[in-house]
Amino acid sequence: MRELDQLMLRYLDARWPAASDAERAVFLRLLDTEDDKLWRWFMGRERPEDASLDGLVTRILDLPP
Repeated sequence: MRELDQLMLRYLDARWPAASDAERAVFLRLLDTEDDKLWRWFMGRERPEDASLDGLVTRILDLPP
């Protein structure tokens, strides 16, 4: 989905260069998640059960457009 791609690219531009190895690992796990699940998470319809994924989704959503 193009909207998800834009969110991921925003993260890569804004946070990836300074992200810790642990945060990068969580982001790579996020990329392995099915698009329909990602869509529900980013639209606020569901939250990830994994606290680290939930935190990263929140940080991505909080990035300026």
